[in-house]
Amino acid sequence: MSKVKILVDSTADIPPQWLEEYDIGVVPLHINWLSGATEDDSRDVLELKDFYRRLSTSHEVPKTSQPTPGEFRKVYQQLEEQGYDEVMVFCLSSDMSGTYNSAMIAKGEVSLPVHVVDTKKASGVIAIVARYARELLNNGLEAKKVVKKIERDLAEGKHNAIFYVSDFDFLRKGGRVSRFQSFVGAMLKIHVAIYIEHKVGMMVPFKKVRGERKAQIELVKKLIDMWPEGSKIRVLMVHVENEEGTERILELLKEHFDVEYLGTSPMGKIIATHVGPGTAGFAAQLMEG
Repeated sequence: MSKVKILVDSTADIPPQWLEEYDIGVVPLHINWLSGATEDDSRDVLELKDFYRRLSTSHEVPKTSQPTPGEFRKVYQQLEEQGYDEVMVFCLSSDMSGTYNSAMIAKGEVSLPVHVVDTKKASGVIAIVARYARELLNNGLEAKKVVKKIERDLAEGKHNAIFYVSDFDFLRKGGRVSRFQSFVGAMLKIHVAIYIEHKVGMMVPFKKVRGERKAQIELVKKLIDMWPEGSKIRVLMVHVENEEGTERILELLKEHFDVEYLGTSPMGKIIATHVGPGTAGFAAQLMEG
């Protein structure tokens, strides 16, 4: 049986315990501050909390950058040295980042068979996909068939990422809204509900509401629009310093779906940089049967 390593990039927002349990590796993206300081994305809880604090108090929103082909090539070569026969790589949407392109370029520079998938998603969806890939491998499906199965599921919209953004001042600092919009949004406690469209692979705002409770309801209503109520689904909750928000969303999801709760994960530095503190939401997988 082929020994297969699964890789994700660090936007996956993957629970740390899954890395060992499902033999998943992480290739980090990078944070670049205007001051010249740089750092890698990280799943370390204390490091994340410190980053959230700096993100909230800074006058600037840092830039983000993808791993280079050379970084991917180095990881592939190390895995070959460790005795792996094949590698699967699940990447952030190519419409959001050049990470997928870097992984593909590096694939052509090594002899080890590498399968690279553009998930057209981000955050917890990538984590769920990676876990599911390992489960399929463990059930005896060969790597190429696993990749085809997952690519088909992604194209058919069987994976969704839905969340809301809370901090309008953060959105202003990132250049996404004007100072006036930020002032009004904060004053009215407006939350923006967003999902990642699976065909274009981009974040799409679909609702602006006053109050966090209304935002949570809108997320669940959006999933009901996509999948039949009562469907069996898996969910991974994700947030930036708003675990309480995810708990309320999970309660609402359970009222409408047959939910297998996979856990809750803080969003990593890269995703947090784009959505800001107070964000809460979920990744979901529509199960068969």
